[in-house]
Amino acid sequence: VPKLLTKKLLFNTILTVSDSLKQDFGIQQPRLLITGLNPHSGENSTIGMEEKEIIEPTIKEAGLTGIKLDGPVSADTAFSETNRAKFDAFICMYHDQALIPIKTIAFSQATNITLGLSFVRTSPDHGTALDIAHKNRADPRSLIEAIITAQKITTLRLMS
Repeated sequence: VPKLLTKKLLFNTILTVSDSLKQDFGIQQPRLLITGLNPHSGENSTIGMEEKEIIEPTIKEAGLTGIKLDGPVSADTAFSETNRAKFDAFICMYHDQALIPIKTIAFSQATNITLGLSFVRTSPDHGTALDIAHKNRADPRSLIEAIITAQKITTLRLMS
């Protein structure tokens, strides 16, 4: 992950998330929280330089465009109840930073949304669940939420 993280990639991700929240969810002034890459957001560069060299400068640059954002914050505290009420979206540096808390909070209700596409793409957040396919054990709630979310986004896009 550290080798793949660039200012350009992070900046484009911030723009994509902000634009999607406006277009797909009708949030006019999205508030974004950005996590650090390293434990405790690098502990002032004692556990990595990515926060100081890439993440912090990119957050400052994106903030100049008018996007409301904060960070980098430690991923292990980012998803606190207070932050979930304060921010509209979280931008995490890699898969597990984002999905462990989401699946802990709402495993059966979470929806995966691919942002930045010209079409709407949602899916159940739990993945394919091939290990329980054809065993009459699947919980359909995440699939139902994915369909409902796709319909809401489509409706909002058609209205704008």
